[in-house]
Amino acid sequence: MSEEESTQSKGGKARALKLTKDERSSIAKAAATARWSLVRAEFEGDLEVPGVVPLRVANLSDGRRVMISRAFMDALGRPWKGTYQRTERPNFLDAKNLNQFVSKELMDVLAPIDFINGRGQTVSGYLAEALPLVCEVYLKARDADKLTKSQEPIAAQAELILRGLAKIGILSLVDDATGYTKFRARSELQAILAAYIAPEFMPWSKRFPDSYYEHIHRIRGWKYEPGHNGRNAYIGKLTNKLIYEQLPNGVLEELRKKNPRDPETKRRKRTHHQTLTIDVGHPHLDKQILVVTTLLSISDTWSDFCRHFSKRFPPDQGDLFSLAPPKDD
Repeated sequence: MSEEESTQSKGGKARALKLTKDERSSIAKAAATARWSLVRAEFEGDLEVPGVVPLRVANLSDGRRVMISRAFMDALGRPWKGTYQRTERPNFLDAKNLNQFVSKELMDVLAPIDFINGRGQTVSGYLAEALPLVCEVYLKARDADKLTKSQEPIAAQAELILRGLAKIGILSLVDDATGYTKFRARSELQAILAAYIAPEFMPWSKRFPDSYYEHIHRIRGWKYEPGHNGRNAYIGKLTNKLIYEQLPNGVLEELRKKNPRDPETKRRKRTHHQTLTIDVGHPHLDKQILVVTTLLSISDTWSDFCRHFSKRFPPDQGDLFSLAPPKDD
């Protein structure tokens, strides 16, 4: 460690020591909130475009389709240097000779998007619809004879991409016209359910930590007694909203079908998680419980939590927390 680094390190430690406990807690909460407020990738995969290397793409929890930053570089045949500097324009459009060909439509969709991928990593990307617009920039510049020698291969690659995307587009239109798209969607749903729903009920095991229920009681202002949950009916509905509805679409509905309420007692004989598969269902459930418990732990009030949760898991429609609390709340 250099003398300068040592001095900076000492200065940082000295400043930290001057912070009060509440100030340190506030800083920690802010850092945690910043991370957990990011949207997550619900589905990820490689887009196969004829003549182009596979491009990593994702469907985010808020409905946006994105392509990771590196994929843009790969698509255009540009080398990836392992980092991405945030500038007004990304480095695949930072050449001055391209400025006059960059449309407002492109600039409107060119803001970088940070999200959490399936491995829990924070990654950056761009809206997928930006790719063909970026390709058009290079082709317009080529038509106007404004490209540099080093940009000519990029324009050739851009032409390949647009042709490939056009081919994919017509295939999708045919699938829509014949009804195959709906058949494929049903097939995909069946594949998801097969991955998440076990053919037989699993033995019961504790999957929700006490801290999950403890924090719910804390931010609602309820008395908490471990093992004695007097508000099971409401917390059960809330758990469906926070946990099970965040699994892939169709999973909760299938859980309810397989694990119905008893007509007389109005209770289910088993817990929903006993119906999930060990290799796919349980890991996703455990991850969701961990995320929600973390958001609960950094929230001081119910309003705080609603704000944190809605940023992390944007609702598809309406107010995710329209579920009315108990009357004595």
